[in-house]
Amino acid sequence: MTVPDIRLRALNDDDVRPDGEHVVYWMTSFRRTRFNHSLDRAIELARQFDRPLVVLEALRVGYRWASDRFHRFAIDGMADNRAAFRGTGIAYHPYVEPTEGAGKGLLEALAEKACVVVTDDFPSFFLPRMQHAAAQKVGVRMEAVDSNGLYPLRATEKVFARAVDLRRHLQKSLPEHLNDRPLADPLKEHGLPSLDAIPAVIAERWPAASAALLKGAPEALAALPIDHDVHTVEMRGGQKAGYDVLAGFVDSRLAAYGEGRNHPDEDAASGLSPYLHWGHVSAHEVFWTIARHEDWSPDKLSTTARGNREGWWNMSATAESFLDELITWRELGYNMCSHRDDYDQFASLPEWAQRTMSEHAGDDRPHIYDLAAFERAETHDEIWNAAQRELVLTGRMHNYLRMLWGKKIYEWSATPQDALDVMIELNNKYALDGRNPNSYSGIFWVLGRYDRAWGPERPIFGKLRYMTSDSTRRKLKLGGYLQTYGQARQGDLFGTG
Repeated sequence: MTVPDIRLRALNDDDVRPDGEHVVYWMTSFRRTRFNHSLDRAIELARQFDRPLVVLEALRVGYRWASDRFHRFAIDGMADNRAAFRGTGIAYHPYVEPTEGAGKGLLEALAEKACVVVTDDFPSFFLPRMQHAAAQKVGVRMEAVDSNGLYPLRATEKVFARAVDLRRHLQKSLPEHLNDRPLADPLKEHGLPSLDAIPAVIAERWPAASAALLKGAPEALAALPIDHDVHTVEMRGGQKAGYDVLAGFVDSRLAAYGEGRNHPDEDAASGLSPYLHWGHVSAHEVFWTIARHEDWSPDKLSTTARGNREGWWNMSATAESFLDELITWRELGYNMCSHRDDYDQFASLPEWAQRTMSEHAGDDRPHIYDLAAFERAETHDEIWNAAQRELVLTGRMHNYLRMLWGKKIYEWSATPQDALDVMIELNNKYALDGRNPNSYSGIFWVLGRYDRAWGPERPIFGKLRYMTSDSTRRKLKLGGYLQTYGQARQGDLFGTG
């Protein structure tokens, strides 16, 4: 299958080298061997040049918030990928930097005799800057491939200010892209010339991750210069674990998703967010798994595009509720990050939100906490503290409580900018699904992005949407959750995991 042109983007002006020895796929964001447009494109080009394929999956140690938690989750995926590529004739090289900067030169060495370099087109965190810098050094064409979501990032130049506007746009424009899905098993009968390993001289200088590291051995992680205080969690990474979570959700929790997902005690959420962020599971695979479960086909789509949350897909109400999160809300964040470089800056907020926060900046705040108090869950609020403990201990936070968590950080911070800094720091430091376009969607929603002005105008909040812990306690089933993450867990926050 040919990858659609709209998902391809040249990162430099260098030419393809037809007489090269191999094609390189630099796997940076879509860390999987299934439903991956980037892998499909790399195989397509290797077929075109009749050359073997080299896949480099590397993990740096020097990026902000690098920790045992994130490294172990990513390395779990490397172990799955190594098993998937074994025996296929595609050379897979999992590289984990032992020290900061040790991986410098590896990509250029592989690209020196490459026909072309393919990489992943992910629109946030440090990856776009890293890839653009690398593209200027490789001396051969580097192509970024968009395998983020069902709707291509560059299918529109518009940045959508509200979910309803994107939803209406998708109902008009998404159908033409639905069947442009990546292959379920691109490694099967790929027909490429075989290559068992990268050149020995390169492997000796930049050796593959050890067996102990790929197994997630604590002593192997301990040897890396990363944050060891952010400990590993029970949840394992990788496409195998991700597929198991997907199957369990569809089989056991999807039916309760619509109403149950807001209740922490119901455990009706999908649990897929970390796997989508790390690229271990594809939004395409999730969508088509839901479609099969619903016995759905594209001919069942409504022909009316009003932006309604329900009725357009003509699936069950619970499936449509989930797809609105997977497609509308998820891709709303990707739309922002792919078109605006200031997506993580306070100045990117709507003018009305900035104005109302400025007008109330001097309001008396009965409680003010600093980053350390927030991080250690040392506020006066039982529900907020429980949500923060869940984040620190598990790398996750219940979806509804994440909104309350952010609203209270805003209310209890000295300034709106302080609140933004705290939210970004805590989410990106501890959340397995942090550092993602959806992270910034959720954080900035707290401060008015994708929302509207609300009345009555309140102290501190002004016209921002208001949320309270008392209302949350009345509306949600929280008894079991508060017992699990209550005060008794305070001493566990910064243990060994």
